Amino acid sequence: MKQAFIILIRALAAIAVIGTVIPLFSSEEWYVRVFDFPRLQLFFLAVISLVLFYFFDYQHRKRGKLLLFTLVTVVVYQSINIYPYTILSPVQTEQTERDLSDTTHLSILVSNVLMTNTAYSHLIEMVNSYEPDVLLALESDSAWQEGLKEVTKAYPYRVEVPLPNTYGMHLYSKLPLRQKKVSYILDDEIPSIKTYMQLRSGAWIEFRGVHPKPPVPTEEEHSRKRDAEIIIVGREVADSKYPVVVAGDFNDVAWSPTTRLFQEVSQLLDPRVGRGFFSTYHAHYPMFRWPLDHIFHSNHFKLVEMKRLKGINSDHFPIFVTLSYEPDEKYEQVAPAPDEDTHEEAVETIQEGVEEAQKEGKQPDTLTTK
Repeated sequence: MKQAFIILIRALAAIAVIGTVIPLFSSEEWYVRVFDFPRLQLFFLAVISLVLFYFFDYQHRKRGKLLLFTLVTVVVYQSINIYPYTILSPVQTEQTERDLSDTTHLSILVSNVLMTNTAYSHLIEMVNSYEPDVLLALESDSAWQEGLKEVTKAYPYRVEVPLPNTYGMHLYSKLPLRQKKVSYILDDEIPSIKTYMQLRSGAWIEFRGVHPKPPVPTEEEHSRKRDAEIIIVGREVADSKYPVVVAGDFNDVAWSPTTRLFQEVSQLLDPRVGRGFFSTYHAHYPMFRWPLDHIFHSNHFKLVEMKRLKGINSDHFPIFVTLSYEPDEKYEQVAPAPDEDTHEEAVETIQEGVEEAQKEGKQPDTLTTK
């Protein structure tokens, strides 16, 4: 019995160490990039295996000392990765001090609905309860478009892209929209939305809705196109003359190298930083949750509130954010600064994604990679 317990401790330690080391390799293969996701889980696994090893299996020999040191290193490394998304970290988006009824506020509800889910009433109830200015539904097909009619009639401005491939996208807005454009950046089956939205104050902002494919065997064998699409959007909004909001299911976690590069390139802020993980996937398995659904914004905005909402029978929880447009105070907030390698990494990431799309016979609808 004791020997079995020792084997279990060592197995847990091995998983924690291997799961930490694998994503350090600069490979885009799905079996490498998937380990970007469970940072929080690997942290707790390393802590548990460290404690168990120290009290039940540690021997003052070279091998024991090496494993102890390795586990401590894993705990420290994973702590560094997840620290920004704890309440111990300084916030990236400042809390607004303006009145809740301020006309500069913009509320957004993002929900990956799960195309096969037919419990439309759950999302309808949520929209009626929170009354967001903007509803972005992902994985929405024609059935979802019809199923939400009861509530979306209150949203006169819309971009509807119903698709049967789990990458449909519906944008509903109570605020005026102009220059509505649906782009298929690297894949003619994966849409993204670009539009301009007028706040109640009269100011116009740029809004982007995204949902690239994840690096999993059933979708993509590697992350090249996902990474490239995210960075392409980041480069485009970096050149915008307007305040910017980018929202959607990135199929990537907040602490991954790609999302960090996206922030450096786009100079957008993450209201999650310093406030919590707000893990939206997987809604049905508490032990396996990570933040895949995001709302990033330029420094023209401060935060009113951010919530992960209750489940709607989807594999994702919806996320709700209210921002306050305060351009006069934008210099109070600083986005992650690009370093000397940022441009080179961005160009390389985009080039690899474009080449992969071309190899698959796609016609990328994207900008130059210079």
